[in-house]
Amino acid sequence: MASPDRVAVVAELKDKFTNSSGAVLTEYRGLTVTELQTLRRALGEDATYAVSKNTLTKIAAKEAGVEGLDDLLTGPTAIAFVDGDPVNVAKGLRDFAKDNPLLVIKGGVLDGKVLTTDEVKKLADLESREVLLAKLAGGMKAAPQRAVSLLAAPLSKVARGLGALQTAAAENPALIGGPGAAAQDQKSEDNTENEPAAPAAENDAAPAAEEK
Repeated sequence: MASPDRVAVVAELKDKFTNSSGAVLTEYRGLTVTELQTLRRALGEDATYAVSKNTLTKIAAKEAGVEGLDDLLTGPTAIAFVDGDPVNVAKGLRDFAKDNPLLVIKGGVLDGKVLTTDEVKKLADLESREVLLAKLAGGMKAAPQRAVSLLAAPLSKVARGLGALQTAAAENPALIGGPGAAAQDQKSEDNTENEPAAPAAENDAAPAAEEK
């Protein structure tokens, strides 16, 4: 029979998996208590960072319906449960790991999707959610309904939406009013003005024959 302490820990972890938008798993072997406290301060209110036993974490993740983490749960594990902006959490962990190589990012989960180490690092390269939403709100003027739907979407979908916007903007800067947009609009106007006027339509009917 499981001890009350183990049951309580599993219940707490399950609650964090259920109510967090994501989690990043790390290995912290060799880090001091002071260094871990520094990391917690760096993450601020965006994440709760806690050491966890792998066996209990596996049970909690399964009960919370989170799958695919078993391979990541090896060695000493500490988990950053995302309470705020996932990008800020990924940035905080990446930046801390640069100065403290003993912190190893093993992967994570975001919006129900398991992330590899590289995907967590790519997430850290994105702009914050606030910046993404501001760009989408201001930039998607050609498709307001799509912008509204993206504003309410999970961060992973917002990031994909921004990627599509950036690709479209590279072909047509006018979509986001970015550099070159005004010039392109003026060029289009100039081309329109310089086009030769269409010839007057000829009468379809042939002239009537002269009466003799």
